[in-house]
Amino acid sequence: MSHITRGDPPNLKNVRKTVYNHYIRVDNPKSLIFLSGQLSRDAEGNLVGAGDMAEQTRQCIRNMRTVLEAAGGTLDDIVSIVVYTTDMREFKRIVEARMEFFIDKLPTSTIVEVNHLADPGLMIEFQATAAL
Repeated sequence: MSHITRGDPPNLKNVRKTVYNHYIRVDNPKSLIFLSGQLSRDAEGNLVGAGDMAEQTRQCIRNMRTVLEAAGGTLDDIVSIVVYTTDMREFKRIVEARMEFFIDKLPTSTIVEVNHLADPGLMIEFQATAAL
C-alpha cells in the first residue's frame, strides 16, 4: 500500500498554501496513473464554457475525474498537476475554480502561459499524475 506525504519545507514559504504543496512523497505506490492533457470538452467533444476561464477550468477537472475513475482512481489521488493557460491574467479565476475540487489533498502544481492550445476557444489544459 502506498503512503503519501504532502508538505512544505519550514524554511520555504508557500504563498498559495490553499492551492498546492511544495512536495509530495509517494512511498511504495501500488499504481501510477498518467493523465493526458484534459481540455474543456464535454463527453461528445464539444467546447464547454466558451470565453469563461472558470467554467473551462471546472470542465477540465471534471474530465480528469472521469478519466481517473475509469483508471481506478479519484481526484484525491492526484500528486502533480501541470496547467497550461492562454491567459495568465485569469490566474485568480483558475485558482478559485480549482479550489472547488481540491480542498484537502492538494497536488504539487505548475502553471504556464502558452500562446495557443489545440483548438480555437480552448483557454486551459490540465495534465496530471496520480498515485494509488
